Amino acid sequence: MPIVLSGTEEQEKKYVPKLASGEVLGAFGLTEPEAGSDAGATKTTAEKKGKGYIVNGGKIFITNAGVAGFLSFTAQVIENGKNKGIGAFIIPTNTEGLTIMEPEKKMGWRASDTRQLFFYDMYIKESNMIAKTGEGFKIFLNTLTGGRISIAALAVGTAEGSYEKALKYSTEREAFGKKINKFQSVGFKLSDMATQIEAAKMLTFHAAWKKDKGYDIVKEAAMAKLFASEVLGRAVDEAVQSYGGMGLMDEAPIERMWRNARIERIWEGTSEIQRHLISRELLGPYLKR
Repeated sequence: MPIVLSGTEEQEKKYVPKLASGEVLGAFGLTEPEAGSDAGATKTTAEKKGKGYIVNGGKIFITNAGVAGFLSFTAQVIENGKNKGIGAFIIPTNTEGLTIMEPEKKMGWRASDTRQLFFYDMYIKESNMIAKTGEGFKIFLNTLTGGRISIAALAVGTAEGSYEKALKYSTEREAFGKKINKFQSVGFKLSDMATQIEAAKMLTFHAAWKKDKGYDIVKEAAMAKLFASEVLGRAVDEAVQSYGGMGLMDEAPIERMWRNARIERIWEGTSEIQRHLISRELLGPYLKR
């Protein structure tokens, strides 16, 4: 997406067809040990040397790092000893000087390749830079904004899946001589799950519609991601509760969904960051007066 938003025509022709077709996977390198929610605190540097850059630093929690053919990443651009701002770059993952570590061991999303990577005096050409010096951070933030709609959609889908499994289980499990869906406590759980999921779905569709129409979607994307991810957290928790002790067993499908759901309130901007974005958008017009 950074290439689509601000890449050169040459970069689009070189990278986008392979990435869009799935012939090659891409990785998105933004997060660092000291630059998570505060992504602007990037420590990785790209120092100008001749017609290229020497890159040093590292990234953490990078999805697809070990299986990607290309890596886009941010770095502080240094020219003649002066910091010119954050730049964005794209490179093949076999570039000399790039070290990709072993996969992280995670609570959830174990099928997703997540790794740390390091840059040691990695030389890259000027043609590897996406857009102008100093605009890399803005490009990556714009990418994250659109990505939040995808994360919201993912949350809605997982929430629907957990609801459907809880609903089905309630028609099979018996307690005290009757199906557990006959108990009001279970029925209320299912009704709350269904209502909240539908609301999250509408917020997500609305944000996606506004994006397709070309509107500014910072607030809408943040709202959709925030609400959908938190609805998911409640939905999977209630689904496990509906399963009872069986919900904690590996053989129960809901156990994996519960583990996978937790990341939704963290990646692509934490729930706290989404609230910050929403409040900034709401209060912005008043603060300018």
